[in-house]
Amino acid sequence: MSSDTFNWHTFLNRWQEEWVPRPDEDDEPLVPLCRPGADEAVIAAAEERLGQRLPPSYRDFLAVSNGWFVEQAAGIYQLGGAADIDWFGDPFGMTPLYEQGLGDDPREEEVLLAGMWRRALRLETDSDMSHALLDPGDTDEDGEWALYVYKGWSGEFPDRYPSFRAYMEAMYRGFHGDRAGSPEFVNATTRAQDARVDEAHALALRGRYEEALALLQEALSFGRPRSRVLLNQLRHLSAPHDHQGYWLLAADPLYLPEILPVEAAAEATRTARRPGHDDDHWVGMMAARGADRRTVEVVLSEVRAGTHRYAPGGPWGRAVAEARKSAVWGATDAAWRALREALPLWEAPGPLLIAPLGLLADPVLGPLITPERGRELLATPRAGGTGPAPDPVPDLDPPGLAWLAEPAASQESFDAYRCVWVEGTDPVRLPALIGEEGAGLSTPTDPHTVARRAPRPHERDGVELWEDRAVVAVGLAGDAWSFAFDGYSGHYLSELFLSPAVAASASGRAVVVWRDPRSSSRADRPAAFHLSVAEGGEELYAFTVRGAEIRRSGSIPEALDPARLFQPEDDEADSERRLLQALHTELGLSLPRFALTRGRLRTFTTRSWTRAPGPGEGFAYLRFERHRA
Repeated sequence: MSSDTFNWHTFLNRWQEEWVPRPDEDDEPLVPLCRPGADEAVIAAAEERLGQRLPPSYRDFLAVSNGWFVEQAAGIYQLGGAADIDWFGDPFGMTPLYEQGLGDDPREEEVLLAGMWRRALRLETDSDMSHALLDPGDTDEDGEWALYVYKGWSGEFPDRYPSFRAYMEAMYRGFHGDRAGSPEFVNATTRAQDARVDEAHALALRGRYEEALALLQEALSFGRPRSRVLLNQLRHLSAPHDHQGYWLLAADPLYLPEILPVEAAAEATRTARRPGHDDDHWVGMMAARGADRRTVEVVLSEVRAGTHRYAPGGPWGRAVAEARKSAVWGATDAAWRALREALPLWEAPGPLLIAPLGLLADPVLGPLITPERGRELLATPRAGGTGPAPDPVPDLDPPGLAWLAEPAASQESFDAYRCVWVEGTDPVRLPALIGEEGAGLSTPTDPHTVARRAPRPHERDGVELWEDRAVVAVGLAGDAWSFAFDGYSGHYLSELFLSPAVAASASGRAVVVWRDPRSSSRADRPAAFHLSVAEGGEELYAFTVRGAEIRRSGSIPEALDPARLFQPEDDEADSERRLLQALHTELGLSLPRFALTRGRLRTFTTRSWTRAPGPGEGFAYLRFERHRA
């Protein structure tokens, strides 16, 4: 980094003029930070003594100020002048320690750091067990040496700066950050940075978030008020699963409806795997910041239970409500389109909020905000901001069913699955058609979690061990079909299988599909695929393919003929994909991948998918328990 265009006189004079003690050092007198500059002969003498020409930015610095009072809160206090600097020499034996940690294939920066200790030039003359070390072995194309600050008391790796100038600029920003909370600390620099925050705020609402991001990052490096909370919103929506802190906003009545649920959701996630966790500490911290304790407890409870609803007012609130109606039945792409079109109508409750963060805490709508959609949201003008709308991101749900044949390792598919589709029937009617006695739809939830925690037959009174009751996720598949999907139970297609298609078809056509993968432990149990179609309470046709065996009944349409779809020479996945494509083409079946893999859907428990064993038939029920030794 060349210092030819950098004016050390201007930079250091501004620092000196702005210098005041930190707020916790009010009794400290004003001190001179600099010394008179060293002339060329003094600098040359130091270079002759060291046997090395100094890097450009440090050399230019010495010519303006032969030393500097850095006054770092915990670290370097004073940088010496040309006569004070000397080789570090690794007096503490750091080199072998770092060389031992290199491993077999170290990165270049690790090798440089390991060798730095013996060749570095020490600059500090007063410090808190810390050292400012210029490394002639770590240079750039301009001849600048990297500067490492090692805080011996911290036990951490040294902080690296690409040059002496970069280090001094960082220390100047740190000087500002230490004093940013003081209302008396006002100068040309603070005013310029505050103006950048104002500009970033306006740019963010116009959808120009990338420009706003750069301005806010710079302002934050100076510790300017408002910069962090605005920057955190941009970062959060760019990476929705990486929570950012909004503690003070969560207690402000202006922002509480948007922010408190977001904070509660982060707390719920942190404590989800800690049984017996006491919320009193977190609730108390929120109350200490001014939030009503009872309100905090209620919001946290609703977020944990999945019953919280993001419900803003006005036109934006009406769009949110419509989007939820779509998302709760699996139409997540339609829900996102509704939100995207209404985003310009969102109104900020106050100047510190630049996006509808409350969406992220909604159990139904929050999962819809992927990083791509979060950036699309940020690029959309809103709250009175004007500008062009961004190009919409592509829909996330592929058409049809072929995605089910993707490898389960993709985390967006299923190794095993079974599903009931019912034509022309509202999904709220599915529990009455195929649900167990008293079954009703749950609140929107994660189907996998519900299925995993569902009680097994031996844990339920009145349920026979042979019964196979599935916890199914419910939704709409296009305009014509409702579905009840189970991709989590782990049951296998047995000889006692009783298709729910007939019961589901009381008021319209019903289709049942079951894919049972090949057993890894039993060679005699190849993969199986079942299809049954019924209408008006009667089965129309059905087939089950297990390995090379095909069992069929009824008049199967040619497009769905298993003999055509399942060829012995074909790969199992190819046959499955071919059938799924035929089901989509012939019957119009589809399933919403995003809702089933990452969304929240209503669930219920079905009647058994197996019948009672008849005379001479047997069944096995296995239960595995872990016992401590």
